[in-house]
Amino acid sequence: MHQRMSCCGPNRRTVLGALGLAALLPFAGRTKARALPDAAVATDLEVVTITDTSVILTWTTLAPDPAGRLIPVDADTHVRIGPADSARAPVPVFADDHPTPFHYAEIGGLEPGRAYRFEAWSAGLRATPALSLTTSDPAAPEARGEFATLVPPPGRRLRTLALANDVHFGEQVSGLIAGDLPPGFRQGPGLAPYPEVMLAAVLDDLRRPDRGAELLLLAGDLTAEASELDTRTVRARLDGWGALGRDYLAVRGNHDRPHTGDEYAGCAPAPADHRDCWADTFSARQQLVEHEVGGLRVLGLDTSSLDGAGGSIERMQFDHLAERLRADPDRPTLLFGHHPVTAESGLTNLAGPGFVLDGRDSGELQALYTRSPGVFLQHSGHTHRNRRTRPDVPCAVEFLEVAAVKEYPGGYSLLRLYEGGYMVNFYKTRTEDARRWSALTRGEYFGLLPDYTLGTCADRNHVVPRDFSGLR
Repeated sequence: MHQRMSCCGPNRRTVLGALGLAALLPFAGRTKARALPDAAVATDLEVVTITDTSVILTWTTLAPDPAGRLIPVDADTHVRIGPADSARAPVPVFADDHPTPFHYAEIGGLEPGRAYRFEAWSAGLRATPALSLTTSDPAAPEARGEFATLVPPPGRRLRTLALANDVHFGEQVSGLIAGDLPPGFRQGPGLAPYPEVMLAAVLDDLRRPDRGAELLLLAGDLTAEASELDTRTVRARLDGWGALGRDYLAVRGNHDRPHTGDEYAGCAPAPADHRDCWADTFSARQQLVEHEVGGLRVLGLDTSSLDGAGGSIERMQFDHLAERLRADPDRPTLLFGHHPVTAESGLTNLAGPGFVLDGRDSGELQALYTRSPGVFLQHSGHTHRNRRTRPDVPCAVEFLEVAAVKEYPGGYSLLRLYEGGYMVNFYKTRTEDARRWSALTRGEYFGLLPDYTLGTCADRNHVVPRDFSGLR
């Protein structure tokens, strides 16, 4: 019988054990108990996305049931916004009277580079941030009640790419570390499995005109354990949205690695008596994925090891990558792979340095980037968090980790390329079922997940100047 891959490794278990005493139990979301609306609260306010002309706010309305447990309750959704430099109070700009506990408000028509005050309301209650270090920090927009729109890079917008990862198709319980701990989260009775809900919500978002992604990059862990059924099913779902190699590209993560066991017997042979269902459905092990669009070079790295949660790049793939970069070092190039690269990522993720790309491979990869000035961004998954980390060598590369599709905050990032640079924005998915699941899984890791995965506003939303005038 094959061994299931933990999402985070043994070090995280120690950290969470120490934090568990101070944590909150998650709200149930599975009970049919009657809430007491007179004691309702509007909480978990987050300024998720800030672009040059828009902002997205989310929050949840809860009320205690007769036993005192907080459960979701329906309410309306209203937002007021006004310029921060105005003496006038914020004015209503968004109203949705459709009742929901899981509020999502997107407001457009804002001016680039301008500060705004805002208020979010439901059932006559002003929404407040959760007791979270990320959103209650005095500098956070949620705590200040104020945000500033971004200033876009100069020049024409050229194209939009979507960055996503960690779908875990086939997974049944979210948030487990070792065995049945910490308490995990299951989808409610009669509802579709949450990886299907969350992936469908991403794909639905990306085709809408207000997102308009032309290419989707999937940086690994599309499956829970790379079974033949799950691998083929997730491929079929993606093929229903677009074509592999044209509309989307995918690389494998540690959960997509070759496995042993009878259920994998029908899949392609791999080293050490493993079987590789991913190779049958997507691409061979440790194979570089290559793509070009409008002069932009996109390269996908398979950083998965044969066994284990950490990452590695084998010599043949490294040599292939070096050859491609050496042949055209100045071409604007985006790389994506499952495992984060930098030492900072290794030191700041809860599972420690062994959870990211092997130190020797990381050093060689970053040295390669110093000789390839066209490389500007590396997109990774694996940690399930939004975070930018510093390179270990002098190279002008952004190392960006994007939060998971499958659980809170539940979404993807858009990379918008302009002639004079790029803008990154993280978006939560917005279908009702996706918002419900994201709100529920805030409670993972004893309620501490938001402080680890949401990231700062600047991690999620930022602009980087770069010369892309040669792209089309």
